[in-house]
Amino acid sequence: QVQVVESGGGLVQPGGSLRLSCAASAFTLDHFAIGWFRQAPGKEREGVSCIRSRDDNTFYADSVKGRFTISRDNAKNLVYLQMNSLKPEDTAIYYCAAGPNIYCSAYGLQMQNRYDYWGQGTQVTVSS
Repeated sequence: QVQVVESGGGLVQPGGSLRLSCAASAFTLDHFAIGWFRQAPGKEREGVSCIRSRDDNTFYADSVKGRFTISRDNAKNLVYLQMNSLKPEDTAIYYCAAGPNIYCSAYGLQMQNRYDYWGQGTQVTVSS
């Protein structure tokens, strides 16, 4: 069964770090882009970052640029989102999603309906 599963969320103080993982099963990353999205209470889901394995094409939303880093381990079929200098406004449920033939860009993150497989989400709370 094709699926993606997130892990690594939790409670962290402002300025702290977390690393989220997205595990893909029943498919390989080579032909898919993996996007990270988040949804805060009362807000729409927004794209955070994206990586396309075959050429390391990556993209970051302005709100996380310079603080978050997306990476992949194809051997383990994992994608990571390293989140540093976390702020209270980063508090949200974080989702990873996989979609074929997506170029990672602002447009690529906006077209959420092009991502075929979504995880259940992992909660990230940034609070003192």
